[in-house]
Amino acid sequence: MADRSLRGARLGAVSLQSEEGVELSARRESEYRTEDGTTFRVVFAEEAEIPLTWVNPRTGQTGRLVGADGEIEAEIEAEESKPPRTHWDMLLERRTRAELEELLEERLAYLRARRGKGTGGRADQIGA
Repeated sequence: MADRSLRGARLGAVSLQSEEGVELSARRESEYRTEDGTTFRVVFAEEAEIPLTWVNPRTGQTGRLVGADGEIEAEIEAEESKPPRTHWDMLLERRTRAELEELLEERLAYLRARRGKGTGGRADQIGA
């Protein structure tokens, strides 16, 4: 770098490093096929473990690895997913329905007592 002049060079935008003497690692190309038949290729290092599925960067669809014979290497197993647990489901795990009804009646009685009237409805507050 001593033999190069830096004056006037765009230091941040241009690399002064050359690729001379750089040896790239061994690579291999893998082909993937999506459900609609679109194929795309991905380059991996030679020693890398090749995944059975890969997301197509253009379409966002998941592709499956295609073997050298042109056949798909592995089928994607459909995962059985449980429906999400709701708050009601979690509540029923902790208490029985009879306990919940008893708690509801206690809270309603407490709220009615705070209002000062028997039922605590809006008609009671207006002047009935």
